[in-house]
Amino acid sequence: MLGNYLIGLREGLEAALVVSILVAYLVKTERRHLLPRIWAGVALAVAVSLAFGALLTFGPRGLTFEAQELIGGSLSIVAVGFVTWMIFWMARAARGLSGELRGRIDEAAEGSRWSLVVVAVLAVGREGLETALFLWAATQAGTREAAGSAVPTWEPLLGAGLGILTAVALGYLIYRGAISINLSRFFTWTGAFLIVVAAGVLAYGVHDLQEARFLPGLDDLAFDVSATVDMNTWYGALLKGVFNFSPATTTLEAAAWLLYVVPVMALFLRGARRRTTTPAAPSRAAA
Repeated sequence: MLGNYLIGLREGLEAALVVSILVAYLVKTERRHLLPRIWAGVALAVAVSLAFGALLTFGPRGLTFEAQELIGGSLSIVAVGFVTWMIFWMARAARGLSGELRGRIDEAAEGSRWSLVVVAVLAVGREGLETALFLWAATQAGTREAAGSAVPTWEPLLGAGLGILTAVALGYLIYRGAISINLSRFFTWTGAFLIVVAAGVLAYGVHDLQEARFLPGLDDLAFDVSATVDMNTWYGALLKGVFNFSPATTTLEAAAWLLYVVPVMALFLRGARRRTTTPAAPSRAAA
């Protein structure tokens, strides 16, 4: 639940920041009459994201077990790719996001009446689609097996919903000037955590592909701690809900987890360290 809360919080805060920048810029430039177009774009983006989530949830039903596992595993891996790109992109673009969006608003305001709607849809819809896909993958990874079929739990959706509500509240407070957040530090910490969460989703996607008989090694276990770790306890639920930990992990799952976490985390932390030290360089050169 904590992992899904942070997914909802991070993605929701990105969307909330985008909306607050768009609204604040139109208000400051005395173009309030264009605000309905922004809200129309936001509403359309939310509707498309919800429809996409419903398609992911109900679309594969009625297929064979192997087909469901193949689709689920493939989409889980795609979700990991999207969220990885999002983590690195937001870490780089956080500082210049405001200026980029203002430039788009100025261009759209001079175009057709649908131009601002499209700007809002693209800016918010990207976050919504990424959130829907990654939450679906994380929810699939956190399901329980009952009578041979996956029974989804309500905890992941509740956690994501609480995260999105928190993000909306924070976005409003930031817009009103009530609070300020060090966005670079926020996106660094949540990005590092989401890399670990994404690794669990990737491992689960590999397991799905193994169950679909698309990948080999389903019976080749790297470790099995089912007798030691009780997944019905609070710490078992925490390991499963946050890290998608499986007590019986195949060798291919473990390899995928390690081959993702180690290089991606190293690159992310290296980039974060570089961004924190870059502003000091001009002053030293000037001195």
